Amino acid sequence: MSTVDLLAKIPNNVDLKGDKKLQRALEEWQPEYLKWWHETGPALHQDKDVWLRTAIDVTAEGWAQFDYVRTPDYRWGIFLADAVPDRKVQCGDHFGQPAWQEVPGEYRNMLRRIIVTQADTEPASVEQQRWLAQTAPSLMDMRNLFQVNVEEGRHLWAMVYLLHKYFGKDGREEADELLRRRAGDPDKPRILQAFNNPCNDWLSFYAFTMFMDRDGKFQLAALAESGFDPLSRTCRFMLTEEAHHLSVGETGVQRVVKRTAELMREHPGKDLRSYGGVPLDVIQKIINYWFTYSIDLFGGEISSNAADYFASGMKGRFREEAKETEHTGLDQGKVIPVVQDGKLVNREVPLRNAMNECLRDGYIQDCERALAIWNKELEKSGVEQRLTLPNRRFHRHVGEYANMFFDYEGNLVAKEAFDARKAAWFLTDDDLAYLRSIMKPCLEPGKVAGWVAPPLKGIGGKDMNFEYVRL
Repeated sequence: MSTVDLLAKIPNNVDLKGDKKLQRALEEWQPEYLKWWHETGPALHQDKDVWLRTAIDVTAEGWAQFDYVRTPDYRWGIFLADAVPDRKVQCGDHFGQPAWQEVPGEYRNMLRRIIVTQADTEPASVEQQRWLAQTAPSLMDMRNLFQVNVEEGRHLWAMVYLLHKYFGKDGREEADELLRRRAGDPDKPRILQAFNNPCNDWLSFYAFTMFMDRDGKFQLAALAESGFDPLSRTCRFMLTEEAHHLSVGETGVQRVVKRTAELMREHPGKDLRSYGGVPLDVIQKIINYWFTYSIDLFGGEISSNAADYFASGMKGRFREEAKETEHTGLDQGKVIPVVQDGKLVNREVPLRNAMNECLRDGYIQDCERALAIWNKELEKSGVEQRLTLPNRRFHRHVGEYANMFFDYEGNLVAKEAFDARKAAWFLTDDDLAYLRSIMKPCLEPGKVAGWVAPPLKGIGGKDMNFEYVRL
Protein backbone atom coordinates (compact mmCIF):
# COMPACT_ATOMS: atom_id res chain seq x y z
CA MET A 1 0.00 0.00 0.00
CA SER A 2 1.34 3.43 -0.94
CA THR A 3 2.24 6.04 1.68
CA VAL A 4 0.26 9.30 1.50
CA ASP A 5 2.14 12.53 2.27
CA LEU A 6 -0.56 15.04 3.18
CA LEU A 7 1.86 17.60 4.64
CA ALA A 8 3.79 18.17 1.43
CA LYS A 9 3.30 21.35 -0.60
CA ILE A 10 1.67 19.05 -3.17
CA PRO A 11 -0.09 16.20 -1.31
CA ASN A 12 0.81 12.89 -2.95
CA ASN A 13 1.32 9.17 -2.64
CA VAL A 14 4.02 8.95 -5.32
CA ASP A 15 7.00 9.87 -3.11
CA LEU A 16 7.61 13.27 -4.66
CA LYS A 17 10.22 14.08 -2.01
CA GLY A 18 12.23 11.16 -3.32
CA ASP A 19 12.57 12.81 -6.75
CA LYS A 20 13.76 16.36 -6.12
CA LYS A 21 13.92 17.31 -9.80
CA LEU A 22 10.32 16.27 -10.38
CA GLN A 23 9.22 17.90 -7.13
CA ARG A 24 10.80 21.22 -8.12
CA ALA A 25 9.25 21.09 -11.59
CA LEU A 26 5.75 20.50 -10.24
CA GLU A 27 6.16 23.14 -7.52
CA GLU A 28 7.15 25.61 -10.25
CA TRP A 29 4.04 24.62 -12.24
CA GLN A 30 1.80 25.09 -9.19
CA PRO A 31 1.74 28.95 -9.18
CA GLU A 32 0.83 28.93 -12.88
CA TYR A 33 -2.00 26.54 -12.11
CA LEU A 34 -3.29 28.80 -9.33
CA LYS A 35 -3.10 31.78 -11.67
CA TRP A 36 -5.18 29.82 -14.19
CA TRP A 37 -7.68 28.92 -11.45
CA HIS A 38 -8.13 32.54 -10.39
CA GLU A 39 -8.51 33.70 -14.02
CA THR A 40 -10.84 31.01 -15.35
CA GLY A 41 -12.20 29.05 -12.38
CA PRO A 42 -15.44 29.98 -10.58
CA ALA A 43 -16.11 33.67 -11.14
CA LEU A 44 -17.84 34.10 -7.79
CA HIS A 45 -17.23 33.13 -4.17
CA GLN A 46 -13.59 32.11 -4.38
CA ASP A 47 -13.25 33.88 -1.03
CA LYS A 48 -16.07 31.89 0.59
CA ASP A 49 -15.91 28.69 2.64
CA VAL A 50 -17.40 25.70 0.81
CA TRP A 51 -18.21 22.28 2.29
CA LEU A 52 -15.94 20.18 0.07
CA ARG A 53 -14.45 16.72 0.14
CA THR A 54 -10.70 16.45 -0.33
CA ALA A 55 -8.84 13.29 -1.29
CA ILE A 56 -6.56 12.11 1.52
CA ASP A 57 -5.99 8.45 0.61
CA VAL A 58 -6.68 5.87 -2.10
CA THR A 59 -8.30 3.16 -0.01
CA ALA A 60 -11.95 2.27 -0.61
CA GLU A 61 -12.93 3.50 2.85
CA GLY A 62 -11.94 6.87 4.20
CA TRP A 63 -10.35 8.12 0.99
CA ALA A 64 -11.73 11.65 1.43
CA GLN A 65 -12.60 14.07 4.20
CA PHE A 66 -15.25 16.83 4.29
CA ASP A 67 -14.58 20.30 5.66
CA TYR A 68 -15.00 23.97 4.84
CA VAL A 69 -12.35 25.29 2.46
CA ARG A 70 -12.01 28.16 0.00
CA THR A 71 -11.63 26.77 -3.50
CA PRO A 72 -8.23 28.46 -4.16
CA ASP A 73 -6.97 26.82 -0.95
CA TYR A 74 -8.12 23.35 -1.99
CA ARG A 75 -5.36 20.77 -1.51
CA TRP A 76 -4.93 19.52 -5.05
CA GLY A 77 -2.88 16.38 -4.82
CA ILE A 78 -1.40 13.57 -6.90
CA PHE A 79 -2.91 10.19 -6.04
CA LEU A 80 -2.51 6.89 -7.85
CA ALA A 81 -4.45 3.76 -6.92
CA ASP A 82 -2.29 1.14 -5.25
CA ALA A 83 -0.32 -1.04 -7.62
CA VAL A 84 -1.60 -4.51 -8.49
CA PRO A 85 1.24 -7.00 -7.90
CA ASP A 86 2.53 -8.65 -11.09
CA ARG A 87 -0.03 -6.84 -13.22
CA LYS A 88 -0.10 -7.83 -16.90
CA VAL A 89 -0.99 -6.00 -20.11
CA GLN A 90 -4.75 -6.45 -20.52
CA CYS A 91 -5.18 -6.34 -24.31
CA GLY A 92 -3.63 -6.20 -27.75
CA ASP A 93 -0.39 -7.58 -29.14
CA HIS A 94 1.30 -7.62 -25.73
CA PHE A 95 -1.55 -9.30 -23.87
CA GLY A 96 -0.32 -11.25 -20.86
CA GLN A 97 3.12 -9.63 -20.77
CA PRO A 98 4.23 -7.64 -17.69
CA ALA A 99 2.69 -4.18 -17.56
CA TRP A 100 5.06 -1.32 -18.30
CA GLN A 101 6.32 0.83 -15.44
CA GLU A 102 8.19 3.13 -17.86
CA VAL A 103 7.04 4.45 -21.21
CA PRO A 104 7.83 1.95 -23.99
CA GLY A 105 9.83 3.88 -26.59
CA GLU A 106 7.84 2.70 -29.61
CA TYR A 107 4.61 4.02 -28.05
CA ARG A 108 5.94 7.25 -26.57
CA ASN A 109 4.23 9.69 -28.95
CA MET A 110 0.99 7.73 -28.92
CA LEU A 111 0.86 7.62 -25.14
CA ARG A 112 1.66 11.31 -24.80
CA ARG A 113 -1.16 12.13 -27.21
CA ILE A 114 -3.62 10.03 -25.20
CA ILE A 115 -2.63 11.70 -21.92
CA VAL A 116 -2.67 15.25 -23.30
CA THR A 117 -6.10 14.79 -24.91
CA GLN A 118 -7.59 13.46 -21.68
CA ALA A 119 -5.82 16.13 -19.61
CA ASP A 120 -7.15 18.93 -21.82
CA THR A 121 -10.76 18.06 -21.02
CA GLU A 122 -10.30 18.62 -17.28
CA PRO A 123 -9.57 22.38 -17.18
CA ALA A 124 -11.89 22.92 -20.14
CA SER A 125 -14.98 21.92 -18.17
CA VAL A 126 -14.01 24.29 -15.33
CA GLU A 127 -13.77 27.12 -17.85
CA GLN A 128 -17.10 26.24 -19.42
CA GLN A 129 -18.80 26.38 -16.00
CA ARG A 130 -17.11 29.57 -14.81
CA TRP A 131 -20.24 31.73 -14.44
CA LEU A 132 -22.77 29.24 -13.14
CA ALA A 133 -22.40 30.10 -9.44
CA GLN A 134 -24.19 33.40 -9.98
CA THR A 135 -27.45 31.58 -10.81
CA ALA A 136 -27.21 28.54 -8.52
CA PRO A 137 -30.69 27.10 -7.77
CA SER A 138 -29.64 26.16 -4.22
CA LEU A 139 -26.64 26.36 -1.92
CA MET A 140 -26.18 22.61 -2.26
CA ASP A 141 -26.13 22.89 -6.05
CA MET A 142 -23.52 25.63 -5.79
CA ARG A 143 -21.47 23.40 -3.54
CA ASN A 144 -21.76 20.53 -6.04
CA LEU A 145 -20.60 22.82 -8.83
CA PHE A 146 -17.51 23.78 -6.85
CA GLN A 147 -16.86 20.12 -5.95
CA VAL A 148 -16.95 19.15 -9.61
CA ASN A 149 -14.66 22.09 -10.44
CA VAL A 150 -11.96 21.35 -7.85
CA GLU A 151 -11.92 17.66 -8.73
CA GLU A 152 -11.59 18.39 -12.43
CA GLY A 153 -8.62 20.49 -11.36
CA ARG A 154 -7.21 17.55 -9.41
CA HIS A 155 -7.65 15.34 -12.47
CA LEU A 156 -5.56 17.86 -14.40
CA TRP A 157 -2.87 17.49 -11.73
CA ALA A 158 -3.03 13.71 -12.10
CA MET A 159 -2.27 13.91 -15.82
CA VAL A 160 0.31 16.67 -15.47
CA TYR A 161 2.22 14.47 -13.04
CA LEU A 162 2.44 11.77 -15.74
CA LEU A 163 3.63 14.30 -18.31
CA HIS A 164 6.31 15.71 -16.02
CA LYS A 165 7.57 12.38 -14.71
CA TYR A 166 7.61 10.30 -17.87
CA PHE A 167 8.00 12.66 -20.84
CA GLY A 168 10.81 15.05 -19.93
CA LYS A 169 11.00 18.40 -21.71
CA ASP A 170 8.15 17.49 -24.08
CA GLY A 171 5.93 16.65 -21.14
CA ARG A 172 6.71 19.92 -19.34
CA GLU A 173 5.87 21.89 -22.46
CA GLU A 174 2.60 20.02 -22.88
CA ALA A 175 1.72 20.72 -19.22
CA ASP A 176 2.30 24.43 -19.79
CA GLU A 177 0.10 24.41 -22.89
CA LEU A 178 -2.74 22.90 -20.87
CA LEU A 179 -2.93 26.19 -18.96
CA ARG A 180 -2.75 28.35 -22.09
CA ARG A 181 -5.64 26.91 -24.07
CA ARG A 182 -9.12 28.18 -23.19
CA ALA A 183 -12.57 26.73 -23.76
CA GLY A 184 -14.21 28.61 -26.62
CA ASP A 185 -11.18 30.77 -27.38
CA PRO A 186 -11.07 31.37 -31.16
CA ASP A 187 -7.25 31.49 -31.17
CA LYS A 188 -6.31 28.80 -28.62
CA PRO A 189 -9.36 26.57 -28.15
CA ARG A 190 -9.49 23.30 -26.29
CA ILE A 191 -8.55 20.21 -28.32
CA LEU A 192 -12.01 18.64 -28.53
CA GLN A 193 -14.83 20.79 -29.92
CA ALA A 194 -17.40 19.66 -27.33
CA PHE A 195 -15.26 21.36 -24.68
CA ASN A 196 -15.47 24.70 -26.48
CA ASN A 197 -19.27 24.86 -26.36
CA PRO A 198 -20.96 27.23 -23.88
CA CYS A 199 -22.51 25.86 -20.70
CA ASN A 200 -24.29 28.93 -19.37
CA ASP A 201 -27.38 27.63 -17.55
CA TRP A 202 -28.00 24.99 -14.91
CA LEU A 203 -30.05 22.70 -17.12
CA SER A 204 -27.01 22.58 -19.41
CA PHE A 205 -24.76 21.96 -16.39
CA TYR A 206 -26.83 18.98 -15.33
CA ALA A 207 -26.81 17.64 -18.90
CA PHE A 208 -23.07 18.31 -19.19
CA THR A 209 -22.24 16.33 -16.06
CA MET A 210 -24.71 13.64 -17.09
CA PHE A 211 -23.46 13.15 -20.65
CA MET A 212 -19.97 14.64 -20.94
CA ASP A 213 -18.74 13.31 -17.60
CA ARG A 214 -20.27 9.95 -18.47
CA ASP A 215 -18.08 9.93 -21.57
CA GLY A 216 -15.24 10.66 -19.14
CA LYS A 217 -16.23 7.58 -17.14
CA PHE A 218 -15.94 5.35 -20.19
CA GLN A 219 -12.70 6.94 -21.41
CA LEU A 220 -11.08 6.72 -17.98
CA ALA A 221 -12.25 3.13 -17.57
CA ALA A 222 -10.69 2.25 -20.94
CA LEU A 223 -7.43 3.95 -19.89
CA ALA A 224 -7.56 2.17 -16.53
CA GLU A 225 -7.01 -1.01 -18.59
CA SER A 226 -3.81 0.45 -20.04
CA GLY A 227 -0.66 -1.64 -20.10
CA PHE A 228 1.23 1.48 -18.99
CA ASP A 229 0.70 0.91 -15.29
CA PRO A 230 1.09 4.50 -14.00
CA LEU A 231 -1.69 5.63 -16.35
CA SER A 232 -3.89 2.73 -15.25
CA ARG A 233 -3.37 3.53 -11.57
CA THR A 234 -4.01 7.24 -12.18
CA CYS A 235 -7.32 6.62 -13.97
CA ARG A 236 -8.51 4.05 -11.46
CA PHE A 237 -8.44 6.66 -8.72
CA MET A 238 -9.88 9.38 -10.97
CA LEU A 239 -12.93 7.14 -11.49
CA THR A 240 -13.52 7.21 -7.72
CA GLU A 241 -14.02 10.98 -7.86
CA GLU A 242 -15.81 10.94 -11.21
CA ALA A 243 -18.73 8.98 -9.75
CA HIS A 244 -19.98 12.07 -7.89
CA HIS A 245 -19.89 14.16 -11.07
CA LEU A 246 -22.11 11.62 -12.82
CA SER A 247 -24.51 11.61 -9.90
CA VAL A 248 -24.79 15.41 -9.97
CA GLY A 249 -25.78 15.25 -13.63
CA GLU A 250 -28.09 12.25 -13.56
CA THR A 251 -29.99 13.34 -10.43
CA GLY A 252 -29.93 16.97 -11.59
CA VAL A 253 -31.81 16.20 -14.79
CA GLN A 254 -34.09 13.90 -12.80
CA ARG A 255 -34.94 16.77 -10.44
CA VAL A 256 -35.83 19.05 -13.35
CA VAL A 257 -38.00 16.34 -14.92
CA LYS A 258 -39.69 15.72 -11.58
CA ARG A 259 -40.55 19.40 -11.12
CA THR A 260 -41.74 19.70 -14.71
CA ALA A 261 -43.97 16.63 -14.24
CA GLU A 262 -45.43 18.15 -11.05
CA LEU A 263 -46.26 21.38 -12.87
CA MET A 264 -47.76 19.48 -15.82
CA ARG A 265 -50.00 17.59 -13.42
CA GLU A 266 -51.05 20.79 -11.62
CA HIS A 267 -51.61 22.76 -14.85
CA PRO A 268 -52.64 20.25 -17.54
CA GLY A 269 -52.43 21.56 -21.08
CA LYS A 270 -50.85 24.86 -19.99
CA ASP A 271 -47.59 26.43 -21.10
CA LEU A 272 -45.22 25.87 -18.17
CA ARG A 273 -43.45 29.13 -18.97
CA SER A 274 -46.37 30.86 -17.30
CA TYR A 275 -45.53 29.03 -14.07
CA GLY A 276 -41.75 29.30 -14.13
CA GLY A 277 -41.16 25.68 -15.10
CA VAL A 278 -39.02 24.08 -17.79
CA PRO A 279 -41.20 22.71 -20.61
CA LEU A 280 -40.59 19.07 -21.46
CA ASP A 281 -39.60 19.92 -25.02
CA VAL A 282 -36.84 22.20 -23.70
CA ILE A 283 -35.46 19.36 -21.56
CA GLN A 284 -35.54 17.13 -24.65
CA LYS A 285 -33.65 19.73 -26.69
CA ILE A 286 -30.93 19.96 -24.02
CA ILE A 287 -30.63 16.17 -24.09
CA ASN A 288 -30.34 16.21 -27.88
CA TYR A 289 -27.54 18.77 -27.81
CA TRP A 290 -25.27 17.38 -25.09
CA PHE A 291 -25.84 13.72 -25.92
CA THR A 292 -24.83 14.16 -29.55
CA TYR A 293 -21.73 16.19 -28.71
CA SER A 294 -20.82 13.61 -26.09
CA ILE A 295 -20.93 10.66 -28.47
CA ASP A 296 -18.64 12.64 -30.78
CA LEU A 297 -16.01 12.39 -28.04
CA PHE A 298 -15.55 8.67 -28.66
CA GLY A 299 -14.07 9.41 -32.07
CA GLY A 300 -14.65 7.87 -35.48
CA GLU A 301 -16.65 4.68 -35.85
CA ILE A 302 -13.84 3.25 -37.99
CA SER A 303 -10.51 4.39 -36.60
CA SER A 304 -6.91 3.40 -37.23
CA ASN A 305 -5.92 5.32 -34.09
CA ALA A 306 -8.31 3.26 -32.00
CA ALA A 307 -6.83 0.10 -33.53
CA ASP A 308 -3.31 1.26 -32.69
CA TYR A 309 -4.25 2.18 -29.11
CA PHE A 310 -5.74 -1.27 -28.55
CA ALA A 311 -3.01 -3.19 -30.35
CA SER A 312 -0.31 -1.45 -28.31
CA GLY A 313 -2.12 -2.19 -25.05
CA MET A 314 -2.29 1.51 -24.21
CA LYS A 315 -6.11 1.59 -24.11
CA GLY A 316 -8.58 -1.24 -23.63
CA ARG A 317 -12.33 -1.58 -23.80
CA PHE A 318 -14.66 -0.69 -20.94
CA ARG A 319 -13.76 -3.10 -18.11
CA GLU A 320 -11.63 -5.12 -20.51
CA GLU A 321 -10.26 -7.50 -17.88
CA ALA A 322 -13.57 -8.17 -16.13
CA LYS A 323 -16.04 -8.26 -19.03
CA GLU A 324 -14.18 -9.55 -22.08
CA THR A 325 -13.12 -13.13 -22.72
CA GLU A 326 -10.89 -12.55 -25.76
CA HIS A 327 -8.38 -9.74 -25.46
CA THR A 328 -6.46 -9.55 -28.76
CA GLY A 329 -9.28 -8.34 -30.99
CA LEU A 330 -7.92 -10.41 -33.87
CA ASP A 331 -9.95 -12.41 -36.39
CA GLN A 332 -13.12 -10.65 -35.27
CA GLY A 333 -15.27 -7.99 -36.85
CA LYS A 334 -18.01 -5.51 -36.11
CA VAL A 335 -20.74 -4.29 -38.46
CA ILE A 336 -20.82 -0.50 -38.88
CA PRO A 337 -23.51 1.29 -40.95
CA VAL A 338 -21.79 3.66 -43.39
CA VAL A 339 -22.97 5.92 -46.19
CA GLN A 340 -22.19 4.62 -49.66
CA ASP A 341 -23.57 6.11 -52.88
CA GLY A 342 -26.05 8.17 -50.87
CA LYS A 343 -27.40 5.18 -48.93
CA LEU A 344 -26.75 3.54 -45.56
CA VAL A 345 -25.15 0.13 -45.96
CA ASN A 346 -23.64 -2.24 -43.42
CA ARG A 347 -19.89 -2.74 -43.55
CA GLU A 348 -18.01 -5.29 -41.47
CA VAL A 349 -14.69 -3.90 -40.25
CA PRO A 350 -11.91 -5.46 -38.15
CA LEU A 351 -12.85 -5.28 -34.48
CA ARG A 352 -9.72 -3.32 -33.57
CA ASN A 353 -10.78 -0.55 -35.95
CA ALA A 354 -14.19 -0.44 -34.26
CA MET A 355 -12.99 -0.03 -30.66
CA ASN A 356 -14.44 3.48 -30.43
CA GLU A 357 -17.81 2.09 -31.38
CA CYS A 358 -17.50 -0.66 -28.75
CA LEU A 359 -17.07 2.07 -26.11
CA ARG A 360 -19.92 4.08 -27.59
CA ASP A 361 -22.24 1.04 -27.40
CA GLY A 362 -21.73 0.76 -23.65
CA TYR A 363 -22.08 4.50 -23.17
CA ILE A 364 -25.43 4.66 -24.97
CA GLN A 365 -26.70 1.71 -22.94
CA ASP A 366 -25.75 3.52 -19.72
CA CYS A 367 -27.51 6.70 -20.90
CA GLU A 368 -30.65 4.69 -21.70
CA ARG A 369 -30.63 3.36 -18.13
CA ALA A 370 -30.65 6.94 -16.77
CA LEU A 371 -33.35 7.96 -19.22
CA ALA A 372 -35.61 5.19 -17.92
CA ILE A 373 -35.28 6.68 -14.41
CA TRP A 374 -36.25 10.14 -15.68
CA ASN A 375 -39.24 8.72 -17.53
CA LYS A 376 -40.38 7.06 -14.31
CA GLU A 377 -40.85 10.56 -12.90
CA LEU A 378 -43.18 11.38 -15.80
CA GLU A 379 -45.04 8.10 -15.37
CA LYS A 380 -45.54 8.66 -11.64
CA SER A 381 -47.14 12.04 -12.36
CA GLY A 382 -49.44 10.65 -15.03
CA VAL A 383 -47.64 12.44 -17.88
CA GLU A 384 -47.91 10.51 -21.14
CA GLN A 385 -44.92 12.03 -22.95
CA ARG A 386 -41.50 10.38 -22.66
CA LEU A 387 -37.94 11.61 -23.09
CA THR A 388 -35.80 9.83 -25.67
CA LEU A 389 -32.24 9.65 -26.96
CA PRO A 390 -31.66 10.51 -30.61
CA ASN A 391 -30.07 8.00 -32.93
CA ARG A 392 -26.26 7.94 -32.75
CA ARG A 393 -26.03 9.24 -36.34
CA PHE A 394 -28.03 12.38 -35.53
CA HIS A 395 -26.21 15.75 -35.29
CA ARG A 396 -22.70 14.35 -35.55
CA HIS A 397 -19.50 16.33 -36.07
CA VAL A 398 -16.91 13.53 -35.84
CA GLY A 399 -16.64 10.16 -37.57
CA GLU A 400 -18.52 8.46 -40.38
CA TYR A 401 -21.59 10.67 -40.03
CA ALA A 402 -19.92 14.08 -39.81
CA ASN A 403 -20.85 16.64 -42.48
CA MET A 404 -23.96 14.62 -43.34
CA PHE A 405 -27.56 15.05 -42.30
CA PHE A 406 -29.63 12.48 -40.46
CA ASP A 407 -33.02 12.90 -38.84
CA TYR A 408 -33.77 12.05 -35.24
CA GLU A 409 -34.27 8.36 -36.06
CA GLY A 410 -30.98 8.17 -37.96
CA ASN A 411 -32.32 8.27 -41.51
CA LEU A 412 -30.20 10.02 -44.11
CA VAL A 413 -31.96 13.23 -45.21
CA ALA A 414 -31.24 16.34 -47.27
CA LYS A 415 -29.79 19.40 -45.55
CA GLU A 416 -33.01 21.31 -46.23
CA ALA A 417 -35.06 18.67 -44.43
CA PHE A 418 -32.69 18.75 -41.45
CA ASP A 419 -32.70 22.54 -41.25
CA ALA A 420 -36.50 22.60 -41.36
CA ARG A 421 -36.63 20.59 -38.12
CA LYS A 422 -33.84 22.29 -36.18
CA ALA A 423 -36.20 24.43 -34.10
CA ALA A 424 -37.97 21.27 -32.95
CA TRP A 425 -34.73 19.50 -32.09
CA PHE A 426 -32.52 22.22 -30.59
CA LEU A 427 -32.89 25.27 -28.38
CA THR A 428 -34.07 28.39 -30.17
CA ASP A 429 -33.16 31.95 -29.19
CA ASP A 430 -36.52 32.18 -27.43
CA ASP A 431 -35.80 28.98 -25.48
CA LEU A 432 -32.42 30.31 -24.41
CA ALA A 433 -33.89 33.65 -23.39
CA TYR A 434 -36.52 31.89 -21.29
CA LEU A 435 -33.94 29.69 -19.57
CA ARG A 436 -31.89 32.77 -18.74
CA SER A 437 -34.98 34.45 -17.32
CA ILE A 438 -35.68 31.68 -14.78
CA MET A 439 -32.07 31.13 -13.74
CA LYS A 440 -32.29 33.17 -10.55
CA PRO A 441 -30.09 32.34 -7.56
CA CYS A 442 -31.72 30.76 -4.52
CA LEU A 443 -29.17 30.98 -1.74
CA GLU A 444 -31.08 30.49 1.50
CA PRO A 445 -30.19 27.18 3.19
CA GLY A 446 -32.93 24.62 2.64
CA LYS A 447 -34.52 26.51 -0.26
CA VAL A 448 -34.46 25.69 -3.97
CA ALA A 449 -35.47 27.54 -7.15
CA GLY A 450 -38.99 26.90 -8.43
CA TRP A 451 -37.99 25.28 -11.73
CA VAL A 452 -36.23 22.29 -10.14
CA ALA A 453 -37.16 19.82 -7.40
CA PRO A 454 -35.06 19.73 -4.21
CA PRO A 455 -31.96 17.51 -4.18
CA LEU A 456 -32.70 13.88 -3.45
CA LYS A 457 -30.35 13.77 -0.45
CA GLY A 458 -27.67 15.80 1.30
CA ILE A 459 -23.89 15.66 0.98
CA GLY A 460 -21.32 14.37 3.43
CA GLY A 461 -23.85 13.37 6.07
CA LYS A 462 -25.59 16.77 6.00
CA ASP A 463 -29.19 17.52 5.07
CA MET A 464 -30.67 20.07 2.68
CA ASN A 465 -30.81 22.76 5.41
CA PHE A 466 -27.04 22.74 5.93
CA GLU A 467 -25.05 25.86 4.96
CA TYR A 468 -23.03 24.24 2.17
CA VAL A 469 -21.50 27.58 1.16
CA ARG A 470 -20.93 30.27 3.76
CA LEU A 471 -22.00 33.40 1.94
